[in-house]
Amino acid sequence: MHVPAAVLWRKDVPLKVSVFVWRLFQNMLSSKTNLLHRGIIPYEASLCVSGCGQQESETHLFLSCHFFGQLWQLVRNWFGVYSADLSNIVDHFYQFATSSGYGKSRCSLMHLIWCACLWVLWKERNDRLFNSKENSPIRLLKNVKILSF
Repeated sequence: MHVPAAVLWRKDVPLKVSVFVWRLFQNMLSSKTNLLHRGIIPYEASLCVSGCGQQESETHLFLSCHFFGQLWQLVRNWFGVYSADLSNIVDHFYQFATSSGYGKSRCSLMHLIWCACLWVLWKERNDRLFNSKENSPIRLLKNVKILSF
């Protein structure tokens, strides 16, 4: 996945979140699919933490999971934006963060919101996996709002 560095590294996005997103674009996250391909976990352990029965790939986790994907619809409703759900992370990034049809400041805000959504989804995934904690989609949206403002 290739995204220009100027688009990815922005001063309004916390460095740890930018590094996380960079790792996502480089296919270097410790997703269950990546761990399975490296022989670290068995197939049975590679299923999504939402309980949907699908394998946890980055695309599934961040875009197409029935639970985690709800966040994108809530964010679109919050901004009054309507768009198609894409199944490719890079295309989703460009559609959401850079092609909003608004000025530079709106694109910058949408970029920040997109990164915040990914970070909140990853933290939720880890809370479910390691701490047995679950938040509702509405709570995830609140976390995005807190992180982005």
